[in-house]
Order: sequence, then C-alpha cells, then structure tokens
Amino acid sequence: MPATGARPVGAADEAGAALAVRQMFDSIAPRYDLLNHLLSANVDRLWWRKAARRFQRVLARRDAAILDICCGTGDLTLALLKLRPRGARPVFAADFAPAMLRRGAQKFGPPEFRKPGKRAPAPEAPYAIPLEADALHLPLRSESLDLIVTAFGFRNLANYEAGLREFHRVLKPDGQLGILEFSEPGGLAGKAYALYFRRVLPAIGRMICGQNGPYHYLPSSVDNFPQPGEMLAMMRSAGFQECAWQPYTFGIAGLYSAARSPVL
Repeated sequence: MPATGARPVGAADEAGAALAVRQMFDSIAPRYDLLNHLLSANVDRLWWRKAARRFQRVLARRDAAILDICCGTGDLTLALLKLRPRGARPVFAADFAPAMLRRGAQKFGPPEFRKPGKRAPAPEAPYAIPLEADALHLPLRSESLDLIVTAFGFRNLANYEAGLREFHRVLKPDGQLGILEFSEPGGLAGKAYALYFRRVLPAIGRMICGQNGPYHYLPSSVDNFPQPGEMLAMMRSAGFQECAWQPYTFGIAGLYSAARSPVL
C-alpha cells in the first residue's frame, strides 16, 4: 500500500497521528535547533538557503503573499526573509505545535515577539507573522497565496494527499509550491548514510533531548514517505503542474517544486 500519511507508533487513525506528532515536537522544542544543526553538521542551513533561492523571483515581489507551513522554529522562514525587500508584506509562518512556534516567533516575528536582549530589526525590515494552524485545515482564503513552502514538515502530515489538496486550494493560479524533504540516497553513500540515520542519529538524539521516541520516529517517517516518483505523481493528481524534484547532498534531502495550474 502506498504511504497515505505519517503514522507514529500507537496512532490508530489520522486524528491520533496528528496529536502524537504535535506532542512529540512540542516536547523536543527546547533542543530542536541544537539537534538539527549538530546531527546534520550544519548542512541543513545550506538546504534552507538553496530552497529559498529557488523562489527568489516571487520573494522579491513586495506584495507577494507567502506561507511557510510547518515552520517549526523558523529556519526556513529566516532564509525566506533574507530574500524579501524592505517594506515587503510579512510572511505567514505557521505550525500546529505551539512550543515550536513560540521559539520561532522569537527569531522571525515582529519586534514585540523578539527575545529580550536581541538587537531590534531595522525599520521596514521583513518579518513573519506567527500563525498556529494545521496544514490540513489552513485558516486562509482560497486562491490567496503566491507561494507555499515547507521544510521537513510535510512528511509529518497525517494525510499527504489532503495536504496537497489544501495547498492547491489556497494558492493563486500559477502560485508556487516548494516542499523540502528527506529522501533515501542509493549506492555506497546511501548505505553509509542509512547506518548513521538509523543507528547513530537516534542515539545522539536520545542523549541530548532525553527521549527515545522522537529520533526513532525520524528514520521510520523517512522510510514510510513516498519515493520521489510517487510524490510527484501525487502532486500532479492534486492539480499541480511543472512538478519536479531536485536532490540535495547526494539525495539525502531534496526540493519538490510545482505550480498551481493557471485559469484557462
């Protein structure tokens, strides 16, 4: 059976899966940034920058309506903001895990959300508006966005097809979609990475965050995620065109990109 959505251990249905994912990410929020950068040797920063640059043309438009969904603690959001012009419309940065979103808002939000002691952003500096929201039920009007991006969050949705349909609903005709996700590389590099990903990474994650579940869930969630060909077919079925996948770092991660079909 093809993967339909994330299923953490113990989750019997979509509602249970969503609740388990939300609780898991809230529980690791205090150590999330440290673990991400440590376990990826800071390569994750390169992935976010590359993904943001792919949509540079949209980001350069002051009036563009942009959503970073499943934003977590906001590293992709920050990469997007660096490519926004001064005085640009704020980006929406949304997540359904409140502890993650609070930490992100201290980095990317307007001045009143910033951490005490942090240097205030320059006048008219781009910022993001934190939004607690479920990716499967976005509180946004249909055909209201020019760009939706997500980094390492789509894999955790309880229903992948429903997520793509919801993204299609809120995008304008010709609106752009970017999904940055893990994948499983092949060859010798893939075998070495699989050993690290399944054995070493969970052990380090357990030592630092003090929990066993979240970093055992990560490899299993990647195992269960659709392969690039299947994911692209799913995107086309949801109504997207120009669907493509660009591998990053030997295929450890990759960017899925697409556009909503224009009105004929």
